[in-house]
Amino acid sequence: MAQNFKRYFLKDVGTTAQAFAATDSTDLIIGIHIANTELCQVLVDIWITNSGIDYYIGRLIPIMPGAALQFIDGGAKFVLEAGDTLNIVSDCESSLDVWLSVIDTISEV
Repeated sequence: MAQNFKRYFLKDVGTTAQAFAATDSTDLIIGIHIANTELCQVLVDIWITNSGIDYYIGRLIPIMPGAALQFIDGGAKFVLEAGDTLNIVSDCESSLDVWLSVIDTISEV
């Protein structure tokens, strides 16, 4: 079965949590790239919401001024099932640019 690669991005993520990828099928997150666009260090939280419960996959992650973080590295991946939502927030207003790489609909029953 052919794989559908998709990319999603958000500009100027800040102190209001952004729902980054609500899925309607089983998807595989293969990359999360987060860039700090500010001149100060920021702290980043990333979590998945499933059935109204938050599961943190990263909490208070520091990113230095002007630096970037490749959150998923070394072959790690995250599976999102239908209804799951990936969320991201910073402790500083309009401080992050985020790029998400996904394989859409990794299996069908």
